[in-house]
Amino acid sequence: MSVRILIVDDETVARKRVRRLLAGEPDVTVVGDCADGAGAVRAIATERPDIVFLDVQMPELDGFEVVRSIPPAERPAIVFVTAFDRYALRAFDVHAVDYLLKPFTRERFRTALARAREQHARRRQDPRVTALLDDLRGAQRHAARVAVRVGDKFVVVAWRDVDWIEAADNYVTLHVGAKQYLLRETLSALEDQLDPQQFTRVHRSAIVRMDRIAEWHPASHGDAELVLRSGARVTLTRTFRSKVERIIAG
Repeated sequence: MSVRILIVDDETVARKRVRRLLAGEPDVTVVGDCADGAGAVRAIATERPDIVFLDVQMPELDGFEVVRSIPPAERPAIVFVTAFDRYALRAFDVHAVDYLLKPFTRERFRTALARAREQHARRRQDPRVTALLDDLRGAQRHAARVAVRVGDKFVVVAWRDVDWIEAADNYVTLHVGAKQYLLRETLSALEDQLDPQQFTRVHRSAIVRMDRIAEWHPASHGDAELVLRSGARVTLTRTFRSKVERIIAG
């Protein structure tokens, strides 16, 4: 019996690549592709795919909103496909079969497809557990953890353990004690996800966890140097100084 697959991605090139990768697979029927979340919801309802390769960041509805909009008992096997590794924990929370991080190889794609086939065959998804996880995510305002890709695995990092965050082009470096983790995300996008009472921007290229500040040394032109409990030294520019002072005073 053929496995019915839907492809959802707002990038035409990405959709075409998944189609090409599926072209040589036995017993696979691509029932359609969509460029946005709203279209995905409609296609899932009408086409009843067995497996969905689902992008995360899309217009109208993101990938997680697409999953939440489908009754748990009717959800197909989901393989998330994205360029950002920070969504990995949320993906597994909603019982995603796999998490493909762009760019991925043909071999990695086949592994994800095999896992999706297995889940489709088992059909063991428990709607009560999924509903409970949805409720827990809805009650949590700020992210508590992040999954960081290290080689061929993901390392779970709790934000409470992060001392400071440093911009590195389209990546950020998480400084956790003596360890460092590279996360594919911009500093501005990450700032929006973190609790502003715990983390604040101190420089255009740095965010610091406030309770890690041990010393404050005034410098020239209104800047200052922050010494963290780990011994790290981070510049506080005058642009962000008043905001940091207010948080400390409060």
